[in-house]
Amino acid sequence: MKLKISFLGILIAALLMCTSFSAEAALGTDWNNNKITVTGSGVVPHGAHGAQARLLARRAAQADAYRQLAEVVKGVQVDAQTTVEMAMIQSDTVNLQVSAVIQGARIVSENFTTDGAYEVTMELPMFGRSGALASAVIERPAVVEPFPQVSTKVTVEVKGGYTGLIIDCRGFRVNPVMSPVIKNAHGEKIYGHKNLDYDKVIEYGMASYASSMSEAVRAGSNPLIIKAVDVEDFNANPVVSMADADLILSENQLSRFLDNTSVVFLY
Repeated sequence: MKLKISFLGILIAALLMCTSFSAEAALGTDWNNNKITVTGSGVVPHGAHGAQARLLARRAAQADAYRQLAEVVKGVQVDAQTTVEMAMIQSDTVNLQVSAVIQGARIVSENFTTDGAYEVTMELPMFGRSGALASAVIERPAVVEPFPQVSTKVTVEVKGGYTGLIIDCRGFRVNPVMSPVIKNAHGEKIYGHKNLDYDKVIEYGMASYASSMSEAVRAGSNPLIIKAVDVEDFNANPVVSMADADLILSENQLSRFLDNTSVVFLY
């Protein structure tokens, strides 16, 4: 495998030689709002003054933020078995696209701190119309697969009018992923990105992850709430009972909340 050195890597290396910056990170992946935020810190080089000092400290802080973004992004789970870093290793195209996405991260705030360091906070969306991580790592399926048929062995009461779906996975230590799957108790997939409009998946994502009902706004004001019975595939994919799987599929035929990706996992 050939070693790839990006422009971003050269920039960071050059800045490391001319000035120092903090290795401490204020970073995180917000799976409820599907975004990654990091704060880079840079200090004024010895002997620099005025506008030049501010500029060099800002550049160092930006380089620190880019470095942190690269680290966080590589660790993001695309699906149950693949991280972004694994996808980058497997494909030169994905590698280039992810690098471009990182370089396109936007600055949301910047300022000098009370101790004289310069801080730059950057934000990278995991989903969106442009500049989002999803477009680089989630592959467009050859065809859109229909949702599976409702089982004829289970009878469920269908009400209609649900605005979304909440799968309560609390207690199972769910591992958030960009492309989750919901399975029934027989191991059959009832919800995955191949069932959905690809452009909608890239723009909005397939689900959000919330720690409480109050945070589960993606599912709307009248969600169908289902308790998971298990999680599989490295704790990434929730499993629901056969009756609940049929209820989800039946209600979706009326309300289309799966098609609209109005799905929240409580974890």
